[in-house]
Amino acid sequence: MENFKILDYLYNLNLSPIFINIIGAFFVGLVITLISIPKIIRISYKKQLMDVPGERSSHSKKIPTLGGVALFFGIVVSTSIFATDLGVNYSFFLSAITILFFIGLMDDLLVVAPDKKLYGQLISTILIIFGSGIMINSFSGLFGIYQIPYFIGVLLTLFVFVVLINAFNLIDGIDGLATGVGIVISLCFVFIFYRIFDYGIGILAVSTIAVLLGFGRYNLSKELKIFMGDTGSMVIGFILTFMAIRFLYVSEASNLGLRTAPVLLLFIFVIPILDTITVFSIRILKGVSPFTADKNHLHHQFLKLNFNHIQTSIILVIINIIFILIGYYFRNIEINKLFLIFILLSVSFVVSLRVIVNKKRK
Repeated sequence: MENFKILDYLYNLNLSPIFINIIGAFFVGLVITLISIPKIIRISYKKQLMDVPGERSSHSKKIPTLGGVALFFGIVVSTSIFATDLGVNYSFFLSAITILFFIGLMDDLLVVAPDKKLYGQLISTILIIFGSGIMINSFSGLFGIYQIPYFIGVLLTLFVFVVLINAFNLIDGIDGLATGVGIVISLCFVFIFYRIFDYGIGILAVSTIAVLLGFGRYNLSKELKIFMGDTGSMVIGFILTFMAIRFLYVSEASNLGLRTAPVLLLFIFVIPILDTITVFSIRILKGVSPFTADKNHLHHQFLKLNFNHIQTSIILVIINIIFILIGYYFRNIEINKLFLIFILLSVSFVVSLRVIVNKKRK
């Protein structure tokens, strides 16, 4: 893609191209999101494209749900200009998130059957795997497993994409939580990819932060509130997972000297992962379908302790950050020992939270 003349002018000022791309991607993504969301809100009210509160809803009035439209266009425009070198064929990446965008949009407007959403997620993942070759090909010694067969790697990559996309969707239940967790995870990838000189993915992470900040301004607003909907949660969830798989792939394919990447990602994605495992486990133990909606999510537990949405989101984001810092501190120990630390911390957190909630009920 030929650069705009303004970019040529900036490069001629002897400014670092990387610096220009970072600032440019952030500014463009943020501005597009901030400008487009008020217009989306007005159209949503005019056409009654709203989320009607139900029994499980955490809101009491109709709220527009098409914030994901702004997120999608902010990322597409900013990365098209500043991050076309994503380490993959950009057309495959763009095709993948566009498929998810339209499926999410149809779900927000008309409601799409779960199996059709699953097919869309699988197709988008297949585009990335076979369009770029980026996939999970090693466990780095976790459970004593190193290289894995190609076919197993493809299936495992499909599984991880589907799980993390939907895990991110599951935490999008209260104001600010998915936004805050998404920003924290993206900040991790900015740090990671700039440390390993993978600037294209680093700029994608910067664009993701920018659009989430712009969206958060309205998601937390009392007057112009909007939700990201499935449109936003699937697109952002896919992008975060794409960056995670890219990190795994690069850590194995290069001489980074980091052999704990698979477990480090557990620390980075801890809130979506723990939330999904917790609610699925509770549902199975109760003898109901793991896909049955309920109020057993992590954020519901904090709401039961009389924290409001913002307080709950802040607490869970801080917990996510604490896990990340612990994982980073112990990053150089043997991978199975790091995994054991993750399990002990995770179980302690979930069990302690449930005990506190149950005590309050009594």
